[in-house]
Amino acid sequence: QVQLVESGGGLVQPGGSLRLSCAASRFTFSTYAMNWYRQAPGKARELVAAITSAGDNANYADSVKDRFTISRDNAKNTVYLQMNSLKPTDTAVYYCNAVKKRLGVVVANYWGQGTQVTVSS
Repeated sequence: QVQLVESGGGLVQPGGSLRLSCAASRFTFSTYAMNWYRQAPGKARELVAAITSAGDNANYADSVKDRFTISRDNAKNTVYLQMNSLKPTDTAVYYCNAVKKRLGVVVANYWGQGTQVTVSS
């Protein structure tokens, strides 16, 4: 059974940093694009950052650009989200997502269980 297990969430003060990790297993990680989403209470889930399967291109939501960095280590089947200069508005459950497309069509889509990030003084 496919597994995506997030870790690294917690409580941090405004201006602080956290590094989220997502360990993948039981699928060919290196062939999947990886995404980080987040969902704050009462809000829709939003895409925060995305990285290609090879790790050669990344995209970010405007709200996190220049503060967050997504990266991956295909040898370790792990994707990371480095979060700096955190704001209270970054408080949310963060989810790891693996997506595979063929000819532009999603053929596989997996989700982790989420990790809570709370930014508060």
